Amino acid sequence: MKAIINAKIYTVTGPVIEGGSVLYDKGRILEVGKDIKLPAGTEIIDAEGRVLTPGLIDCHTHLFLMHGQETMPGHQDYNEGIDASTPQIRALDALNPFDAALEPVRAAGFTTCYTGPGSANVIGGMGCSFKLRGKTADEMYIEGSEQMKMALGENPKRFYGLNGKSPVTRMGSAAIAREYFNRAIEYANKKDAGKEPAFDAKLEALVPVVRGKMKVRIHSHQADDIATALRLVREYKLPYAIEHCTEGWKIADVLGKEKSWCVVGPLLVGPVKKELWGARLETAGILDAEGANVCLTADGGWDTQYLPAYAGFAVKHGLPWEKALKALTINPATVMGLESRVGSIEPGKDADFAMFDGDPLSNYTGCVMTVIDGETLSDRR
Repeated sequence: MKAIINAKIYTVTGPVIEGGSVLYDKGRILEVGKDIKLPAGTEIIDAEGRVLTPGLIDCHTHLFLMHGQETMPGHQDYNEGIDASTPQIRALDALNPFDAALEPVRAAGFTTCYTGPGSANVIGGMGCSFKLRGKTADEMYIEGSEQMKMALGENPKRFYGLNGKSPVTRMGSAAIAREYFNRAIEYANKKDAGKEPAFDAKLEALVPVVRGKMKVRIHSHQADDIATALRLVREYKLPYAIEHCTEGWKIADVLGKEKSWCVVGPLLVGPVKKELWGARLETAGILDAEGANVCLTADGGWDTQYLPAYAGFAVKHGLPWEKALKALTINPATVMGLESRVGSIEPGKDADFAMFDGDPLSNYTGCVMTVIDGETLSDRR
């Protein structure tokens, strides 16, 4: 049994506790509060007044697929660029726990992340959530956490259209999505009726999507692409999150009315392609003010370690500080379907913590300790 004492605890879903303690055992939080009684023999970690938050979460990464160390072309594992629809591929099969990005990301306070395919394909495949500990993908993987990556806008039509393949246009991207959703519905209906169709790996992977049991994560930068994403999820009644949401500020009222989950970022990005020309540091704050649910992402691998400081830019440009912390904790946990396990410091949840020597969202601050499932895996106190 272990306890972190004398900490300023941001529980995220409850009050801030000055001089608080957290008692945990066997990977679970037992108690959190101001004056909790510690059992005899408890191993004590004195925070000495430092800040304690839930383990941080980035719910849109390409960790271990977009490798932490640069390599020659052909070695990256995040785009299966052979077909505009590859729902059957799984990020789990390329997850490498020995990637160089793991240690700096974990040392920055991240305990749970989501990784998945890139945005070359309209339907890109299944990402998954994982803990940043373990020596094999199976140890890291959180069972049942798969979600389906999709992409609209420039990337699919550039990747395929420039090679004379579909989609060449935004119309083509939406048409491919509808074609596969309709085929998957027909396939699922046959299975439900006991008329077992010939096995199709793509359609099999899409059955939980069209049955509303697997969330779609839709890469959409421009406002018109975001609107198309909303049109598709309404047509097929899909649980969803909008990824990047770069021009979400243009239709923030629409996204707020829908109570959309918007995974905003990367924040520090230049106008390297047309669909990023509308990027603004104010986007997260505008979306939040209109009632949308905001997460923040670094959208990469290695650079997730800098996401807390990037969140500070969002605070400077209108996102309330408390909402920015939620955008790195309970909100991404909810997008990933893991809010009952991670994202806040509450009894019964996983013992995942990050300890900081100052404001967690300041670039002057360092993470001094990371705890995952009750085990201290980074300690620089």
